[in-house]
Amino acid sequence: MNLKSPRFKRARLACFCCLALTFTGCHSVRRSEPIVGPLSSNDPAVQHGKIIFARQCYSCHPGGEGGLGPGLNDKPLPVFAMKLQVRTGIVGFGVMPSFDQHRIPSEDLDDLMRYIKAVRNQRPTS
Repeated sequence: MNLKSPRFKRARLACFCCLALTFTGCHSVRRSEPIVGPLSSNDPAVQHGKIIFARQCYSCHPGGEGGLGPGLNDKPLPVFAMKLQVRTGIVGFGVMPSFDQHRIPSEDLDDLMRYIKAVRNQRPTS
């Protein structure tokens, strides 16, 4: 086995990403606190991301909270990791489906990430 081969490096990266996503996705302190009320951003990209979220993500992550999937409201994952998770799902666990370029085009994925970040920064209403 060649430890410096591109195939081994990709496998190692995939394993690391799966572990990182698993550990960060296991718990959300805001799991039972959906974000309600108007979104504090008027950015058109965020508003478009909200539409993408409603169409593709809401059934498993209602209001950003945990449902069938883990909560998204306070995840510390950087955008590139969230994009990787959306594109690949959680490989090998069958937990989250993957969303390819046909289901969520790159421009829509960028807007979706803006929306998730806006939801993450919004505070629950009291």
